[in-house]
Amino acid sequence: MVENILINQSVAILCDGNNIERSIHDLSGSKNTMINFDTLIPKLLNDRGLNRLLYFREGKAISSKFAERLHENYYGSVVPCHKSADIPLSIKATQLASKVDTIIIMSGDADFVDLVLHLKGEGVRVEIAAVRQTTARILIDEADYFHEITKEDWFVYKAPRKTMLKRRANKSSQ
Repeated sequence: MVENILINQSVAILCDGNNIERSIHDLSGSKNTMINFDTLIPKLLNDRGLNRLLYFREGKAISSKFAERLHENYYGSVVPCHKSADIPLSIKATQLASKVDTIIIMSGDADFVDLVLHLKGEGVRVEIAAVRQTTARILIDEADYFHEITKEDWFVYKAPRKTMLKRRANKSSQ
């Protein structure tokens, strides 16, 4: 008799925030589109254990509310980057390789192909989560698995009415 054995897998999710944001903004046609981590993370984990979630982002200030939500809900961290997220994300992935079974890279950037190959060589399962239309084919081909991020995984942020009214008032007073 064969028993069903539950394998406890430890997963790290590393998100190239600028790449994912740009992809969903292009597809949705709105700069106010945001990933819905509350639906996406459980889908990516598929009952596996989350070791850590790191959101790498260059440029503009990162919302403290967003950082707080990632920390509270997923013990996640936002990592500000001086330039591109490629190098900091790659360094963190190689540091985590001996600590997790699977690394999910949220990016469609072909620059991560060498990282994927390195991690697989270290015995780590590597999955890519990205918008298919903006993901390099070679990245999908080299990964162990591809999770497609679709419109069900994002939402359009609408500023609270009070905030919008304040902005209008500020513009008219200038």
